[in-house]
Amino acid sequence: MRDQPLNPEVLSALAESLPSPVLAEPMAHTARLEWSGRHDGTDAFRLTLGYPVRGAESLYAGPVSRALEAAIGRPVTVTVGFEIQGFPESRNQPIPPGVRNLVAVASAKGGVGKSTVAANLALGLRALGARVGLLDADIYGPSQPAMFGVAPGERPETDGQKIEPLNRHGIALMSIGFLVDVNQAMIWRGPMVTQALQQLLYQTRWPELDYLVIDLPPGTGDIQLTLAQRVPLSGAVVVTTPQDIAVLDARRGIRLFEKVEVPILGIVENMSQYHCPECGHVARIFGHGGGEALARECGVRWLGELPLVPGLCEQMDRGAPPVATDPASALAQAFVMLAHRTGASLASVLHTRAPPPEIIIEGN
Repeated sequence: MRDQPLNPEVLSALAESLPSPVLAEPMAHTARLEWSGRHDGTDAFRLTLGYPVRGAESLYAGPVSRALEAAIGRPVTVTVGFEIQGFPESRNQPIPPGVRNLVAVASAKGGVGKSTVAANLALGLRALGARVGLLDADIYGPSQPAMFGVAPGERPETDGQKIEPLNRHGIALMSIGFLVDVNQAMIWRGPMVTQALQQLLYQTRWPELDYLVIDLPPGTGDIQLTLAQRVPLSGAVVVTTPQDIAVLDARRGIRLFEKVEVPILGIVENMSQYHCPECGHVARIFGHGGGEALARECGVRWLGELPLVPGLCEQMDRGAPPVATDPASALAQAFVMLAHRTGASLASVLHTRAPPPEIIIEGN
């Protein structure tokens, strides 16, 4: 543009020099900086992130404004927005209509709070402005119906071909627990579980979603491997606790995703520390630093720690996840930051991922 103070190349270089507030990499990997005009002698710029940041715009506007003012020598205004891109589709793994990204939440070991993390991650992404769904893929032990307060026996509507997901706290929700008696043991072999999951994924009439969070069953066996190969995952978040045995199992989970070429968005350490509400003492009940050390060892992103909070289990059991019912709490804010980093990590993966090769066969 004729009056633009900085050309696009300079703006790109400036974004490359600024660190991301949530990732250890340049802001340019996940954002686009553009000049949008001059108003009353002030230059206006727009920073567009590739992930949701509603309510967190100030984290970006301040550093970018200061860098721009230093570059052009006069006041500027910076508007922060976001545009969420979809993961490239594979012909062998079609993405469900209307869904842009599928994010798996996995743990190689049970009992680390994976489903609690999945539920609040989905709610955190929605709190940041994204359209979000949650698929409970834990066929043997579905827990999302209870965590979202779905009454036993409540069933989704269906027209015989497609199933309408339930809506709780603004999340499009689907679980095998809506379709079977949760008191009955699911005595299914691996192929039956895989088929059931694919039916839930592709026969649900999902609304337009930026992210579909998938709460995978724990473990690294045949079921998890088959699901990772057949479901078009954009990336995976691995949940662990600090203790050595959980970290050991999490390492196996990371290797599984690496073998099937599913990007690891990062590791989150749950139950990292306990803050005594009476005296403020911090106790590392399950050890300390195992998740962060594993992230360094495996060369994947560290998404942070989540505290061990008394009463969280009771909250989830009664269908009151903290991000939805107590958004001002420190725990809810920790989950929202996890969502913030997860969205940024996926945007970085999309930025760096090379498009799949296209093979064109021409006639003679």
